[in-house]
Amino acid sequence: MNILSKARSWMKTRQTAHQLSNLSNETLADIGLTRFDIDNVARGLRR
Repeated sequence: MNILSKARSWMKTRQTAHQLSNLSNETLADIGLTRFDIDNVARGLRR
């Protein structure tokens, strides 16, 4: 994985985390998540 790919992956992870963080707790619960899950989901660690 080259530096450009790593940068793109990092930016996508941060964007996903930001978008999920903007959701309400109720909306997160509707999709089966909590605020504690956001980082793992953004990094693709939660299935």
